[in-house]
Amino acid sequence: MTDRRPPAFVLTGAFWVVCRNPRYLQELAARGLKILLITPRGWRERALAAQADPTGPAAMIDEIAFVDGELNQDGSFTAGVLARAADWRARYRIVGAYAVGETLVEPTGLLADALGLPGPGLRATRVCRSKPLQRWYLPEFAPPGAVLPAAERAAFEPASVEYPVVLKPAARHSSSGVVTVGDEQVLAARLADYPEHETLLVEQKVVGQEYSVESLVQEGKVVFASVTRKTTTESHAATFVELSHSVPSAPEPVDRALLEANATMLAALDFGSGIAHAEWRVDAAGRPVLMEVAARTPGDGLLALYRLATGEPLEPEIVRLALGEPADYPEPRRWTRQVYLEHREGVLDDVRVDWPGVRPVWLGEAGIWPDPPVGGPDGPGELRAVLVLKERGSRLGPLESSEDRAVCFLIDAPSPEELDALEQRVRAAVAIEVRDVD
Repeated sequence: MTDRRPPAFVLTGAFWVVCRNPRYLQELAARGLKILLITPRGWRERALAAQADPTGPAAMIDEIAFVDGELNQDGSFTAGVLARAADWRARYRIVGAYAVGETLVEPTGLLADALGLPGPGLRATRVCRSKPLQRWYLPEFAPPGAVLPAAERAAFEPASVEYPVVLKPAARHSSSGVVTVGDEQVLAARLADYPEHETLLVEQKVVGQEYSVESLVQEGKVVFASVTRKTTTESHAATFVELSHSVPSAPEPVDRALLEANATMLAALDFGSGIAHAEWRVDAAGRPVLMEVAARTPGDGLLALYRLATGEPLEPEIVRLALGEPADYPEPRRWTRQVYLEHREGVLDDVRVDWPGVRPVWLGEAGIWPDPPVGGPDGPGELRAVLVLKERGSRLGPLESSEDRAVCFLIDAPSPEELDALEQRVRAAVAIEVRDVD
């Protein structure tokens, strides 16, 4: 009997994450697949308006389903996602599914498993959404510490851990709620600041450089992996908001240890097919310690950095992995960096860039990330883009999570030394104009 249902692909995640990287939509549309999107209900008005605009990338989406849930509550989106997918399963022949953002990773894994589609697998998608499970499945890479279930938080003894510690919510992302705590009294007070339903982790702070490893995995085999070097607000604050990403990491012996630890981690998670984004620190003894791992696309500007570094986009390979097609990716040939500029508190009035041929792109107004040209391996260092992540008139507060950042830039160069020098020149050329609150 001929299956007359049209072939379709399910994308899940926050609407803005999908549309800021329209290559996913372009890849799927080029294959003649119906594009089905599941996104949290809070995006309904903006998503429907964008879908109705024939000139924008969202016009390629055939259907959008909106689901309810809370970002800081495990499993709260699952029932809605599966209900919408059940309706689509009756009307479409679903050939692939992929979670673009963190929000819907686990229900997307359930969807793929039930339909026999390529994906990271049930263990990987579940564990990657839960820091306590990551500590359970990967104890050899875990920092010393304790998991505090919500109902047991009041019974925790602050004197039982060695300071300084890092206090973090188990289910959030974007560094939200993650802080360094220096003593028992501060920890006792901080514990009361979190919602009563949240599970928390109290872990000994790992002092050392922070990295991430991005991996493309197909049927359990790592087909590409690369180390990214990071900086955060940790250098001068109690928070861990990321301030820069360098792709690839400067050549260091630690890269080999990180890649070996990362491969061991993926095997322990029985990671099937997809992309993994794991965040690591290397302690004073040279030991990689896992902060967390995600079974989805890396955030911030890492997709753009990989394209600038290798000359090729990552999104087509991610789609191939989700469809079971052979995937591959080249090694980096240039040095790239995304830098987030810190700002004072107040109201954002303007961003000025004193650089030939470069004007700031206001993403709050345009929505889509620019697609800058790619340089040759030996080409000069370039400022590729200055991005404003907030709208004019936005209130800028302290950097407590990734969502608080306002301005960043993307650069690339033929050597690490030239990249460092270029960063300093660009920093001096970008001015964030903030006025005091009336």
